[in-house]
Amino acid sequence: MVDMSGLEGVDQPWQRGSATAARGVPTADDELALKALEQFGDPTVEEVRLPSRPESAAIARRLTQYVVLRHWSLGPQLAEDAILLVSELVGNAVRHTGARVFGLRMHRRRGRIRIEVRDPSRGLPCLMPVHEMDISGRGLFLVDKLSDRWGVDLLPRGKNTWFEMRVIDR
Repeated sequence: MVDMSGLEGVDQPWQRGSATAARGVPTADDELALKALEQFGDPTVEEVRLPSRPESAAIARRLTQYVVLRHWSLGPQLAEDAILLVSELVGNAVRHTGARVFGLRMHRRRGRIRIEVRDPSRGLPCLMPVHEMDISGRGLFLVDKLSDRWGVDLLPRGKNTWFEMRVIDR
């Protein structure tokens, strides 16, 4: 199991490799994602506002898995990486901002996907050196290594932390 940046003990709805099973036949995760879509909205249409609680990471992961695999019909490895990176950004927003809610948005453009987490804090995340024995602080390191680009856009009230991944358009 991959460290979820302080989300230990929180329901982890996926294990490494489970995104591959989710592509063909509807799964229980699909059902949970559809319920989340009904309750919170579609992050490909508008920003989805989620409560700033550790449990919201599971909702964000389910939404990401569903959008990447089902809505955009992209590959399972890309889905697994996107799920992990969303979890890291959500974990940072929940742990470090003191916000009551955060926003999740997903875009697909020619040749890339972009996933954004917006929160009301203007505090910038820091990419720290990671050492073998570190038990925390690896989130942005993973975002930096697995995404093609990432960044932070300061907003009048908060910030938008995002990552992009290249995709092959068919």
